Amino acid sequence: MNHKDAQFGPQIGSYMGKPIYESIQAADGHYVFDRIARYIDDGYPLDQLAANEIMYPEGVVYRQDR
Repeated sequence: MNHKDAQFGPQIGSYMGKPIYESIQAADGHYVFDRIARYIDDGYPLDQLAANEIMYPEGVVYRQDR
């Protein structure tokens, strides 16, 4: 996801000082906040994401809303 072209919905919280948005409209679809990713070994492994999910910013997971 290119965040420069994304449109962000209302901020509904924050995680580690970064905003959590209710939704994100990106070129490849509409995403809604789903969860905070698990922190493992000093990072957030991408293998915890499903094919219809994105992580933005680091640690905040959104799922594609169809």
